[in-house]
Amino acid sequence: MSVSGIVPGEVIPAEGTIETLPGAPRTELEVTNTGDRPVQVGSHFHFAQTNRSLDFDRAAAHGQRLDIAAGTAVRFEPGITRTVTLVPIAGARLVPGLTAEGGLG
Repeated sequence: MSVSGIVPGEVIPAEGTIETLPGAPRTELEVTNTGDRPVQVGSHFHFAQTNRSLDFDRAAAHGQRLDIAAGTAVRFEPGITRTVTLVPIAGARLVPGLTAEGGLG
């Protein structure tokens, strides 16, 4: 411990809850994994281009990503339906080079 009582590298979180992207519009979608294997989608992946085994309204998801903390992911188990919340991808809402339209197969 240092003389001032602060430990080097220590993280002291603030009180309360931190809202991510305050004021951003949110879209809720029901997603079902119709495949036979789990599918995991990362925080900044263009949701409309996810694995084709995920059944949801892709048009509604265009230009959006999951509303989860950076560096995290959501796992969709086979045969399970869950509701996710999406937020717009910032900027031009274009994500070139991830997958072909319609998702991975």
